[in-house]
Amino acid sequence: MPVSSPPERASTAQRDLVVTGMTCASCVASVEDALRGIAGVRGADVNLATERARVEVDPSRADDGALVRAIERAGYGALVLSADRAERAATEARERALRTTYVRALRRRLIVAAALAVPTMLLSMADLFYPAVAQAAWRPFVLFALATPVQLWCALPFYRGALSAARHRRTDMNTLVVVGTTTAYGVSVLATFFGAAFTAAGLSPDRFLYYDTATVIVTLVLAGRYLEARARARTADEVRALAALGAKSARVRRPGGVEEDVPIDRLAVGDVVIVRPGEIVAADGRILAGSSAVDEAMITGESIPVEKTAGDEVTGGTQNGTGTFRFRVTRVGGDTLVAQIVRLVEEAQGSKAPIQRLVDRIASIFVPIVFAVAFASGLAWLLLGPEPRLGYALSAFVAVLIIACPCALGLATPTAIIVGTGRGASRGILIKSAQALEVARAIDIVAFDKTGTLTVGRPRVVEYMNCAGIGEDEVIRILASAESRSEHPLAAAVVELATTKGLALSEPTTFEALPGRGIHATVDGHDVWIGNAALARIHGFADLGENVLAHHEERGRTVLVGTIDGEPGGILALADTAKAAARDAIADLRRMGLRTLVVSGDARRVADAIARELGIDEVRAEVRPDAKADLVAELHEAGHRVAMVGDGVNDAPALARADLGIAIGSGADVAVATADVVLVGGDPRGVPRALHLARATVATIRQNLFWAFIYNVALIPVAAGVLYPFTGWLLSPVLAAAAMALSSVTVVSNSLRLRSVSLES
Repeated sequence: MPVSSPPERASTAQRDLVVTGMTCASCVASVEDALRGIAGVRGADVNLATERARVEVDPSRADDGALVRAIERAGYGALVLSADRAERAATEARERALRTTYVRALRRRLIVAAALAVPTMLLSMADLFYPAVAQAAWRPFVLFALATPVQLWCALPFYRGALSAARHRRTDMNTLVVVGTTTAYGVSVLATFFGAAFTAAGLSPDRFLYYDTATVIVTLVLAGRYLEARARARTADEVRALAALGAKSARVRRPGGVEEDVPIDRLAVGDVVIVRPGEIVAADGRILAGSSAVDEAMITGESIPVEKTAGDEVTGGTQNGTGTFRFRVTRVGGDTLVAQIVRLVEEAQGSKAPIQRLVDRIASIFVPIVFAVAFASGLAWLLLGPEPRLGYALSAFVAVLIIACPCALGLATPTAIIVGTGRGASRGILIKSAQALEVARAIDIVAFDKTGTLTVGRPRVVEYMNCAGIGEDEVIRILASAESRSEHPLAAAVVELATTKGLALSEPTTFEALPGRGIHATVDGHDVWIGNAALARIHGFADLGENVLAHHEERGRTVLVGTIDGEPGGILALADTAKAAARDAIADLRRMGLRTLVVSGDARRVADAIARELGIDEVRAEVRPDAKADLVAELHEAGHRVAMVGDGVNDAPALARADLGIAIGSGADVAVATADVVLVGGDPRGVPRALHLARATVATIRQNLFWAFIYNVALIPVAAGVLYPFTGWLLSPVLAAAAMALSSVTVVSNSLRLRSVSLES
């Protein structure tokens, strides 16, 4: 199933970059502004959770170097992700190494900060336990010795980030942390070494020792950033697992029967590959000989192995069972299904939901507003607060700065999208964009194409009546042998019935096709006619009852009647049968409160029969291919939000017109390219699963944004001290730091819950 995207405009190219050094939502806005300021850049989207930038550029006006320089001038690092597979892999490996180094460095600084913060806290609270120690002249100097390494080394990444932001005339999370902790630390140093000046001003220097505040804030912010970095590394596990699929080598059969093991990157289209029991299928291809059960769970999410025989397609990265088979390679490298799935999911994870764009705009002005609130609260305490006014003013100023870091806002949406789309990919559900998730949540009617979507797409014998005295299997064998020379789909169904029963067919000695009526053949000396009822009556089946025909026609079946040597042989009822999982899919949708509709070009009796069998609410039959899109428009006018599910070329206009287009992945390329969601395995149960996933993901985004906004809206005033006149409560800067760290970790952890969310109703 090739997964492709709509073609881009000729003058526009897409560039993907890794951006390092971002810490909050305001960083996202800074990088986007820097990129959009380059001549030739038509659009830029930056994702904090994935640390990726996707840029639409005019290649004649802006090259990769210009993009990297713009990001670096904004104070961040950048790596270009090449379109070349090998170069891209090397860049991604370098990115992973940088992330690993970053996490290890955070851990080292966190360990040192925590080791020094604990004794600092204990010594600062000595007046509660050891009053004599609290009065000791040496206490301020010991506190200074413990806190200084934390402020000057452990907090060094914050200073670097803040200085970089200052050079580019902007503020971010680092600015808030640095100003807050430096203020607390600086006042403490003044009180330690210039205590006499404080005493002369009527102030007790011991009341201005905030070493514990500075060290604990640095420790908590480091802890939050470390836990956040580890959690973010888990968000794309499913996609990384998909990308890691694949064999390292393949056993290729060369001309003359010589077998050779070749590295996977030397495999070429047209090569014949031998797959033995338990091996990984090396590339996409079509089986030439042999058979086996292949585990496709890593692609489709279905745990039951799929039986594969000659003519069936196999997918690279899937696991062979106990059989052996040979297949001819049809796609390698970046063209394989797994590579295209990974590319599609990465694009979805890099996209932005409409609500995220609003969040980014808010975050870009958030930090300056926080500084204004912090200065205003500090000034209010200094002018109007009780004694010691300076102490209260400093505490409120630092608490507001620390608690208001917009990390949670920046992570609320992208982490949920990354985990949600990764979860979908692991179940064979490819969601092409974040916008599709939001749209999917609002769907109220699901329209299905019939053939190939709800049905298997080819006729099968669903009922058989033996009318001869020579035994059922023998009659089927003779009729199937006669049909074996025909290319008609109905003939193939009769042959399939005999094959399923294990019957050995004979080659007809004579064969004649009778267009519109049936066939005439000689099999093992028997004169055989098989076709419609009219043909059967002419050639020996005079007693064929009308009630038999009516019985099958009411159920939308096609009837074939056979005679052997001028005597009644058998009656076969054929139909394009519903997929085994279709009834479950429709039942799931109805439990979700959604209305279902089947849209088919077939006769009404055929469409009605499928609808009755599956429990579909409404039928639109005899609909021309070009009218399917008009039907979607009609539903729109009636106020419905429509999901269209299809697999054929004739479904593409309707998929594009629908609010949400869902393509069965085994279908036509154009349908897959047009759709918003692709179901890789072709299982219709993927439709309710995709909608369940969309609802869960959007619910998670809203939960994240609610807590991120409520956290800031509610706690910034508390940190500023608005409750103090009524309750005597004033938020400690230490508690503010703990709350700030907890908010980011909570948002990421809430998103990670999507990895285990049930997709069944």
